[in-house]
Amino acid sequence: MGFSESMKKASLVGAFFVSVLWFSPAMAFCPSPGKLPQLPVQKVVDGDTVRLVDGRSIRLIGLNAPELGRKGRSDEPFAEAARKRLAQLVAANDGRVGLRPGRQAKDRYGRTLAHAYDAGGRNIEAVLLAEGLGFAVAVEPNVALAECQRAAERDAREARRGLWRRAPWLEAAALEQSGFALIRGRVAKVERNRGGIWLEMEGPLVLRVEPRLIASFDEKVLMALAGRDVEVRGWVMDRSRSGEARSGQARWLLPLTSPAMLEVVR
Repeated sequence: MGFSESMKKASLVGAFFVSVLWFSPAMAFCPSPGKLPQLPVQKVVDGDTVRLVDGRSIRLIGLNAPELGRKGRSDEPFAEAARKRLAQLVAANDGRVGLRPGRQAKDRYGRTLAHAYDAGGRNIEAVLLAEGLGFAVAVEPNVALAECQRAAERDAREARRGLWRRAPWLEAAALEQSGFALIRGRVAKVERNRGGIWLEMEGPLVLRVEPRLIASFDEKVLMALAGRDVEVRGWVMDRSRSGEARSGQARWLLPLTSPAMLEVVR
């Protein structure tokens, strides 16, 4: 079954809204390097995932949209807006997307990892980021567009679009649950050992750069961050549940997957 007719037949108002955004300056972010085959979409699952007619689930690289409510949980702010906007973009492209696969082909859930483009070569993740409907994320080795996607996010942030209308970050000391988070706080201590580079925050959080990823970072910069305020993003893990946290150690762990996930707050 193809992409739903209801999505193909977008309202005139919706189509006008899409066309105006397509021609905004934000559309210059992350253009396609060349023509890509356009593949039919069966369903837009959420703000960063689509399912193709051939059965593959595609997780868009570089974008983390707010989560839709599941298992009794409420939607995160702008989750439904992100899903609807992605559906609009797919519908405006005749229900299709062009895909540029990542260096890592699949995630741990078996989803195909790829960048998505319309027939005109516009990067769909960058559109959503520039409209404030998701966070830019970078996970090695799929970081080819990390810089331009962060630029798209910065455009939304400076204009206070979407989720940037309010400060969406948490203070490190206020962290209470696992999952994706944008966090601000002060680095209390930096240490390197066989487990990698560890940045202990003021509060119940520690950041970690795995040994295999250290070469992607500027080690001197990392080791000099003690006492500095930083903004970090990524998927927080509860070490108490896995039994990794020893007595006196931080409960929460955030693995740094790319230098683009950490920024010194000036």
